[in-house]
Amino acid sequence: MMSSPTPGKRQHIVDTAYALFKRDGFHATGIDRIIAEADIAKMTMYRHFPSKDELIVEVLEHRALRFERQLDRLAQEVATPEQKIGKIFDWHERWFRSADFHGCLFAHALAEFGDPGHPVFKAVARQKNGFKQRMQSILEKVMAPKQAESAAAALLMLIEGATLMAQMGLPAIDDARKAAAAVIASARTPQ
Repeated sequence: MMSSPTPGKRQHIVDTAYALFKRDGFHATGIDRIIAEADIAKMTMYRHFPSKDELIVEVLEHRALRFERQLDRLAQEVATPEQKIGKIFDWHERWFRSADFHGCLFAHALAEFGDPGHPVFKAVARQKNGFKQRMQSILEKVMAPKQAESAAAALLMLIEGATLMAQMGLPAIDDARKAAAAVIASARTPQ
């Protein structure tokens, strides 16, 4: 009789792979290394994740869910849409300054998996589109949907650019925050 995979082991594999992928990259981190670091049997790995791509997608989805929960908590703290967007930029600033900051795991995944049909590419697209959609829904409280969509796209580009600059050791979040305020103000102005 085959035993079913345990959720605790599965999460342990995801956490171990996340740490390795974040530090060393996706292609550079082999399954054998994950197995060794997680201190599990090869069969345990393959019972939970029949392929490395499935593991990578699970790691990305786990990271996306953590980010969404953090943003959910921030969204409850403030009242105005501008303050909610400001809290998102504040969160990024704290992240950039943390010892754990190694750049955006999703951007790294996109750099390594550029085929739009690949499951990893699709996981990255889901996260980025979900983040844009979150900002758009915040902004729709103070502007028309078309303006909110355009402003959210611009805000996403500002955050992505600031993240890349932070990875390079360059301070950009204050400039991104100022540009975000200008984008929002412009989008609120009747055209």
